[in-house]
Amino acid sequence: MQLKLRVDGAERTLEAEPRHTLADVLPTHAGCEHGVCGACTVIVDNEPVRACLMFAIQARGKEIRTVASLAACSTAGEALHPLQRAFNEHHALQCGYCTPGFLMLALPLLDRIKKMTDEELREALSANLCRCTGYQNIVKAVRAAAEAMR
Repeated sequence: MQLKLRVDGAERTLEAEPRHTLADVLPTHAGCEHGVCGACTVIVDNEPVRACLMFAIQARGKEIRTVASLAACSTAGEALHPLQRAFNEHHALQCGYCTPGFLMLALPLLDRIKKMTDEELREALSANLCRCTGYQNIVKAVRAAAEAMR
């Protein structure tokens, strides 16, 4: 069936079967495909969602944002979003497989992070898994990005 979705600000028409998830039809990292790791996290109507757990058809009429929407492309090159820059500067990534999911999980937190304790931030970020970094630098990067965006 044809499915029209609004992804990263643009209307897209996709071919999808009713059983296809957002992870099947969007360019996301499919890690565990069971909603455990969070590598496939996207933003749907301003909330982080595991793309492997949401049927594509459920996303009709909703605003979907992928990690591709963070960097702004220009003729001078690519400008990183402050969150992407902070992940790079604070060594919050190693293999990089989980990074898109963490970026999309952290994005909605940036507005309210000033009121969050480190423990609350760690709890919010614990929804996603990383096998490389130990998480401390991810917390530092999210805090730094929030500061940079003020």
